[in-house]
Order: sequence, then structure tokens, then C-alpha cells
Amino acid sequence: MNSDRGSFGSQLGVILASAGSAVGLGNIWRFPTEVGRGGGAAFILIYLCFIFLLAMPVMLSEFIIGRSARSNAFGAFQKLSPGKPWIAVGVMGVLGGFLVLSFYSVVAGWTLHYTLQSALGQLQGQEGIDFGEAFKTFVSDPWQPIIYLALFLLLTHFVVARGIQQGIERYSKLMMPLLLGIIVFLMAFSLTMPGASDGIRFLLQPDLSKVTPEVVLGAMGQAFFSLSVGLGCLVTYSSYFSKETRLVKSAMNVCIIDTMVAVLSGFIIFPTVFSVGIAPDAGPGLVFITLPNVFLLTFSKMPVVGYVFALLFYVLLLLAALTSSISMHEICTAFISEHFGKSRRWAATVVTVICLFLGSFCSLSFGPWQDVTLFGRGFFDLFDFTVTNFLMPLGGLLMTLFVGWWLDRKLVEQQLTNDGRIPIRMMRPLLFLIRWVAPTGILIIFLNEIWALKLLLGT
Repeated sequence: MNSDRGSFGSQLGVILASAGSAVGLGNIWRFPTEVGRGGGAAFILIYLCFIFLLAMPVMLSEFIIGRSARSNAFGAFQKLSPGKPWIAVGVMGVLGGFLVLSFYSVVAGWTLHYTLQSALGQLQGQEGIDFGEAFKTFVSDPWQPIIYLALFLLLTHFVVARGIQQGIERYSKLMMPLLLGIIVFLMAFSLTMPGASDGIRFLLQPDLSKVTPEVVLGAMGQAFFSLSVGLGCLVTYSSYFSKETRLVKSAMNVCIIDTMVAVLSGFIIFPTVFSVGIAPDAGPGLVFITLPNVFLLTFSKMPVVGYVFALLFYVLLLLAALTSSISMHEICTAFISEHFGKSRRWAATVVTVICLFLGSFCSLSFGPWQDVTLFGRGFFDLFDFTVTNFLMPLGGLLMTLFVGWWLDRKLVEQQLTNDGRIPIRMMRPLLFLIRWVAPTGILIIFLNEIWALKLLLGT
């Protein structure tokens, strides 16, 4: 079954594809928003601690599971623990992949729409426009967002259907350097804007007065969700790793790239919005409402600069969305292809059609189906809530427990050392993080979410 499933052709491809899976829209707008709420540099320092204490052990666990089994997220647990309840983790991963790709592609479709608008100069040349009202009108339209949703899913489908080396690896090598290059360019420009020093000061100067238990939990959650661990996309990707791939080094590199993108995005967002007196605390509205006003203001003073800045920013968002959606698509495609014995192209088509169907439900929940709810939530909110509050933390918790306590210790050490060919001086600390620290941290997040849910339902 696995003889023709493909593999990554180089270590660079491994790192860029895995980093692409982690880097997404949340790095660009969610991270700066959390930093703004959590005291600037104080939040960043806490976040960095949790990246390496919590998120990286989960990533390593996924790498170990994937390369050991050389199978999709479902098949890996079926192979490593036949007949045991652990297979439920694989089921959660595949289900989560479908749900994430469905609602995530809706937002990515919005990004595609704004990218095209920027390219046509429609964001920059409309003085007096109410971007808040324009955004609301667009997302509530019954057809336009679904068309962009379909276009984005087709872009994702095109890459995944081409396979590992010719699709995912090839385009990751193209998109990730382009993404990083755009970030550096935009950061260099934003740092020259009037008043940018205030944004830099806010980003680098810690405000310990804002550090509360909620902020610490927020940093823990952001570190966990930023790397997209817990659903099995890295189990699937690592099943294509060669025997020579260094798992610990790869995990470190992915964490560094993901963190670098998030922090550098802060150097784009904060100087830009501070230069016009706006605080970046609006979540998605920052991208689709607040920043278009900034671009419009810049365009009025420097037309060429304003046009280029807006276009590159939305291209950056689109690339970030695409690299993440590819990994989610791959979870589901690999499962259908291997479990049902179908070709990759056939499996990818099934995934695209299902996610277009589910994504349309999510899109309509902003318009004609605003009043249609399930368990008290619209389809978009329900999918998002289910994945981010339950499937991801629970999946990450179970994966670390599986690797730390269920898998044979020799198998784990063989994977970390490439069958003894790579000396790992930090073996004991790494295993301690996987067995104790990561599960405890994730359990705290999970219990906190349940407690918050009870409070919400109680009110």
C-alpha cells in the first residue's frame, strides 16, 4: 500500500513544507493581536518559552508517529496500535482536517478577494469608503464568498493532486522563500513610516502589568495552535520523511521559522498601525477593515508605495493561507487514497468537493444563514470552536501520551537518533518534555477551555 506513496526529496523540502504547514493566517493577524493584549514583549517571552516546552514536543511526537508507521494520520495509529482505542486519535485528525479546511478556506477566500481588489487598485483608490460596511456587505453576499472559496480550494487541490515531490515539496520551495521575502520587504518599509518607533517600542518593551494568568494561558494556546499541531498533518507529512531526516533538527527549524514569521509580522503590523494611531486589537477585522484604511491613507500620500504595500500584504496573507491549507488537504487526501485504495487525484477531488460543500455552509452563516444554528452556533463558529477548543488540544494531548507512554521506548529513541546514527545529548530532557511537560500544559489549556465554556453556558 505504501510502496508508491512518495516521499520528500530533500531536507530543505522537509523543513519548508513542515514550516508551511505551521505558518498560516494566525501568524499574521492573531499573533500581533495577542501581543497587543498581553503586554508586548512580555507576551512574546512567555510565548517563546511555550513554543519549545509545549509545542515542539507535540511536533516531535507527530514526527515519531508518522515516520514510524509511514502511513496517513488514521493508518498510523491503526498500524502502531492495532485493535486499540488509540485509533480514535487518527479519526479525530482526519475529521479535524475536513473541518479546518472547510472553514479556513472561507477566510482564505476573503483574502483572495482582497488580493485581487488590491491588484486592481480598488482598495487604494476609493476615498470615503467605509471598509467595515464594505467587508460586511461582501461576506454576507450569498454567492461571491463561495466563488472565492471554490477558487482557493482549487488552488490547494492543484498542489496536493500533483503529489509529494512535484506538488507539496516543489511549491513549498517556491512559496515559503517568497513569503519570507515579502515579510522582510514589508517590515523594512513599515519601519520607515512616521511614528514607527512607537510600534517598535511597544513590541520590544515588556509591560509586566498586563501579564495575568489569562495572558499566560493565551500565550500557551497561541504557541500550541500556531504550529498547527494536534490534528495529524505533521504525522502525515513525516510519513514522507526519509530515514536520513533529522527529526529533532527539523522540529527546531520549523519552530524557529514559524516564530520568526510571527514576530516579523509584528514588526509590520505595529509600526504601520501606530503610525496612524490605531491599536491592532481587532482580530480578523485588523486585516479586512483596519489595514485597508491604513493602505488608503498611505496611497493618498504616496500612490505607488500604497499600492505596492497593500498588494504585497495580501499576497503574503494568501501564501500563508495556502501553505497551511495544503497540509490540511493532505491529511484527508492521504487517508482516502490509502484507506480506500484510490489514486491521489481521485482522493484529492473527493476532499475538495466535500470541503467546498461544508465550506459553503460556513460561508452562508455570515449571510442568508445567519440565524441557522447547531448547538447554538453558526456553522463557521461551530467548526472553528470544535477544532480549536477540543480536537487540537485533545489530539495533541493523546499524541504525547501515545509516544511518551505507549510506544516502545527503543522505537522512540531509534526515530530520534535515526537508528543510532545521530547522537542526541538531550534525549532525557526531550523525553521528559514529551512524557510530562507537554501533556500537563495541554491538559491545562483543555481544562481552561472547558471551564470557560461552562461559564459561558452558565451566563
